[in-house]
Amino acid sequence: MSLPRKSTRNGTRGYAHLVECEVPVARVWRALIDPGLIRIWSGQEAEIDPRKGGLYRLGTSGGEIREAHIDIFDVNRRLRLIYLSASNWPTGPGTVVDDFILDVRKGEGTTSLRLLGSGVPEAAEWDRTYVRIRMGWERLMARIKVTLESPPVPKKQKVVPPKDPPLPGLDY
Repeated sequence: MSLPRKSTRNGTRGYAHLVECEVPVARVWRALIDPGLIRIWSGQEAEIDPRKGGLYRLGTSGGEIREAHIDIFDVNRRLRLIYLSASNWPTGPGTVVDDFILDVRKGEGTTSLRLLGSGVPEAAEWDRTYVRIRMGWERLMARIKVTLESPPVPKKQKVVPPKDPPLPGLDY
């Protein structure tokens, strides 16, 4: 006879996402570290100090702000972020890490962007936060792909003729 197993939640959990972008690796790298491009695919303000030991901050004014320490900065290959905190994350132990790994596939024109997230506590109070982080990155990875493969095209200015063009000879 076996006893019912106790459910203990004292570890951590993670997530993994992969997108294949039909663009060179340098463009994918730039999408991860350029605040202007980050605003396009994330819809959030970004402040990036792109170097090992630098700062990686994403957020919306008056909303959630996530701030991370750049632990690994290997140009065109790997970016690892260790999150210091977020304004709406539960308190308690845990170090959330996002590790972006870039790899050239199928020739120089295709780049694999892999995200491995880890360190999210298994505690029940982290359940909603975990789902929000995991699902949020799933959507954002898809938006990175779309942004890079189908960049926004600036609108052409319409030439509007004047309402009443001057009459020849009377245009004084």
